[in-house]
Amino acid sequence: DSYSGNKTFDQTNPRAPIAATIPGKCSQHLRASGSAALRERLRGVKHIVVVLSGKGGVGKSTFSALLARGLAADEGKQVALLDVDICGPSIPKMMGLEGEQVHQSGSGWSPVYVEENLGVMSVGFLLSSPDDAVIWRGPKKNGLIKQFLRDVDWGEVDYLIVDTPPGTSDEHLSIVQYLSASRVDGAVIITTPQEVSLQDVRKEINFCHKVKLPIIGVVENMSGFICPNCKKESQIFPPTTGGAEKMCQNLNVSLLGKVPLDPQIGRSCDKGQSFLSEVPESPATSSYRNIIQSKS
Repeated sequence: DSYSGNKTFDQTNPRAPIAATIPGKCSQHLRASGSAALRERLRGVKHIVVVLSGKGGVGKSTFSALLARGLAADEGKQVALLDVDICGPSIPKMMGLEGEQVHQSGSGWSPVYVEENLGVMSVGFLLSSPDDAVIWRGPKKNGLIKQFLRDVDWGEVDYLIVDTPPGTSDEHLSIVQYLSASRVDGAVIITTPQEVSLQDVRKEINFCHKVKLPIIGVVENMSGFICPNCKKESQIFPPTTGGAEKMCQNLNVSLLGKVPLDPQIGRSCDKGQSFLSEVPESPATSSYRNIIQSKS
């Protein structure tokens, strides 16, 4: 029942085993662990930040990756990035870790390290190819999320950044439930300026209130484009209803900052490089650094 690298993950068969694709003997203990084991594993984690978005395509995983890189720029801090976007794990590519694999030790799964103080875990490391589709039902996704939290040996960590899928689905309920065994600082919600994005962010904020997940604040991504030549700003996605700033005022939520568009962000992510260090003079880099410094 172990995963064979030449076939696609498939949970369309309801009789398929929940942990069939998970390496090593960890899968045998999936049902044996409770909140005590999770609490013990996360005991060394000082701060947990969950990154959310109402819809896909707003730059949530990009923000998660750059937040982790920005925090890890302080060599005295230990940072971990957990990718629980099971069906769309883009973190390995963004962090320059495609092709890496998970290794197991006596103390659990070992994260894959970008730097000595920046570890990453993602379902992408369990795929034989980045093009493999993950076709799983909810219980199997939830089982893997729980296993990531319980069996990954994070060690002593200052910040655990959790990159989630868009929306308010099974995975979000599971991550909130499992992390209730530990102390969560709260959620950072990513949006773009236009109303079609904001209307889903309002649902995300409502979700956080209902499950009692604190909201650290909102980041407006793709907030204008500053021409590198003339320095004039253009609104690529016009904030027709006032953007994130007006929404945050109405809902009494903090606006952490606005990140302008920069084509180099996409190029850096595709190459697995840190945009913050590659383009330090960009207005977007300044925005990221201000957001990180205000909450670190």
